[in-house]
Amino acid sequence: MLLLAVAFIVAFVLLLYMVSPLISPKPLKLPGAHVVVTGGSSGIGKCIAIECYKQGAFITLIARDENKLLQTKKEIEKYSVNDKQVVLCISVDVSKDYEQVENVLKQAQEKLGPVDMLVNCAGTSVTGKFEDIEVNSFERLMAVNYLGSVYPSRAVITTMKERRMGRIVFVSSQAGQLGLFGYTAYSPTKFALRGLAEALQMEVKPYNIYITVAYPPDTDTPGFAEESKTKPLETKLISETSSVCQAEQVARVIVKDAIQGNFNSSVGSDGYMLSILTSGMSPVTSITEGLQQVVCMGIFRIVGLFYLGSFDSIVRRCMMQRERSESADKNE
Repeated sequence: MLLLAVAFIVAFVLLLYMVSPLISPKPLKLPGAHVVVTGGSSGIGKCIAIECYKQGAFITLIARDENKLLQTKKEIEKYSVNDKQVVLCISVDVSKDYEQVENVLKQAQEKLGPVDMLVNCAGTSVTGKFEDIEVNSFERLMAVNYLGSVYPSRAVITTMKERRMGRIVFVSSQAGQLGLFGYTAYSPTKFALRGLAEALQMEVKPYNIYITVAYPPDTDTPGFAEESKTKPLETKLISETSSVCQAEQVARVIVKDAIQGNFNSSVGSDGYMLSILTSGMSPVTSITEGLQQVVCMGIFRIVGLFYLGSFDSIVRRCMMQRERSESADKNE
């Protein structure tokens, strides 16, 4: 009986693997495609633009700093695969004025054609204890990290639906899957992208449009270097439990997942575990992906509890050290 049950399970899994490609989205072809990248002048955004350009795409870069955009444009153009490719630069703040964002994207589409893939990578971070963060920082981060993704997506979605094709990528963070010490202003903005992505995917899936939410870990970028300057000790110690990835590696994974139409995009073993643990009611691209989530959820929850316990231990230890230090100062 046991052998029969095992044989049935094996046969069922093999069947899922065979059926899975039949229900998965058709991959997007990047050669000749128009890819828009917000926050594309540096970091992960720039590397995503380079990766797409290497595969023959036309690129529209959007960021606030015009000088950085022009420098990035020259760097990207070194990777051209044919003489027809174009890199268009647009200097605009995607989080302030929707009409302005809509207008510049119309201009981009008039020059390079309809947007085939939009990568929302514009974002910023502020770290610190909840009571130490300025109130206006919460508003600013929600505007940049959330509305800065809503506005460009809203500007291209109608054309994508008319064409019955498209990809939209929201670059979140592992801090958008797990709330951590020091990220009370940042994490909620990245969690919000997940809710937006799930609701939007349900709306646009019948139109052959697929949403990808990317959850990169700590990544070696100028933004990460700037963020590290103000991290509380607890946040630094927690961050040390995982390695820092290279932006090029993260970009390759995101582009690959977006092309395939995968909803979740993660990097490394920690990223895979977090994606399973936080899958909840998120859509799946294949039966195989859903099966992996069902099988691995329990054991990953156990591992996750050990992580949470170690993080709590770090926070308590730092609090006790701080209190002892303050007490010693008073006695002096």
